[in-house]
Amino acid sequence: MKKQHIDLVQEFKAPVNTVFSELTDHVKFGKLLKAKITRTVDGQGEDPNGLGSVRKITPVPLADFEETVVTFKPNELMEYAVSQGSPIKNHIGRMEFSVIKEGDGRESTLLRYTIVFEPKLPIPFWGGLLKKAIETPIRKGLLVLAERYAKSY
Repeated sequence: MKKQHIDLVQEFKAPVNTVFSELTDHVKFGKLLKAKITRTVDGQGEDPNGLGSVRKITPVPLADFEETVVTFKPNELMEYAVSQGSPIKNHIGRMEFSVIKEGDGRESTLLRYTIVFEPKLPIPFWGGLLKKAIETPIRKGLLVLAERYAKSY
């Protein structure tokens, strides 16, 4: 099956540590996407949402799946992979955070969020439908967060 690619870029009028903390917190991320996300396994080290942590995502009843954090560099990078369930395979989600220095001395954050996956079922158009189902709530959630930060900037 053909690989699907999602590539989102979003600027936030907030420091990297603030944005990173919010987007890598599994429960807060779930609220942002209006999805039920719970951490089922704490990560290694100081951050319970960090390396090795597992989150259970229930987009609709009886359709849950799990993702495991496979890379975690505070204020820089988080990568995760589907580790159980889901109609997709060969999945990797990657959130890259970078600092933008504003002219007035304040910092903003640039997020590049990429997701690559393949659908499990060889059904025509299935990959495109899954891509839209994954991308739409993430895009909307990132815009809501950007607007919220912009109001308090």
